[in-house]
Amino acid sequence: MTAQTERTGAGKGLSGMDTAALIGCPNCDEVYVARTPPARRRAVCDRCGTVLISSRRNAGIPILALSVAVLVLVLAAAFHPFLSINAAGLGNRVSLLDVATSFRSGVLVLVSVATVMLIVALPALRVALLIYVIAPLEMGLRPARHARLAFRAAQELKPWSMTEVFSIGCAVALVKVSDLARLEFGSAFWMFVALSVIVVISDRFMCSWSIWQAIDAAEGDATASAREPG
Repeated sequence: MTAQTERTGAGKGLSGMDTAALIGCPNCDEVYVARTPPARRRAVCDRCGTVLISSRRNAGIPILALSVAVLVLVLAAAFHPFLSINAAGLGNRVSLLDVATSFRSGVLVLVSVATVMLIVALPALRVALLIYVIAPLEMGLRPARHARLAFRAAQELKPWSMTEVFSIGCAVALVKVSDLARLEFGSAFWMFVALSVIVVISDRFMCSWSIWQAIDAAEGDATASAREPG
């Protein structure tokens, strides 16, 4: 599909151009002059095919709803039973929080901290930041305080939110253990399955460039309103 952008010659000839109108490919660093693509079309990098702009009309409400769902599921999954194991007449039921706090000494404490951070804390923090940024924009209010910093942090946290990786890893591990013990999946396991699907759908809806544009427009409107005589 043809990108709705204009290549700048790999960054050449950028002097004198408005940098706010440029967009860079996050994978190959090719630089383009950004333009909003027509409805139902996306702007992709000519060099590597990365999607640069995929704006959707009225996408803010679905993103908000999905972010709230992710936040609720992450917090609920941390405390509900994740798995029950029965073998030789002995059984045990654990939640993610039980597993994460089971190592309390030695270097294994780092495993506990990493588990809590990567599959609970960081995903919850990321969607909380998205809600903080997008909710005021969708309600027609002034941008939230430090909205730019919050959205930039949410973007930086995206590679470290590993709920879907955790779900796939658990599925593989449980298949290997199933021959040794009887397993019963708890409600938290199914929450993580639903969570993984919702995260993929939410990322599909979200266009970072469009959100930056919305923040710019909202801040411009707020500045203009502040300058108007009362």
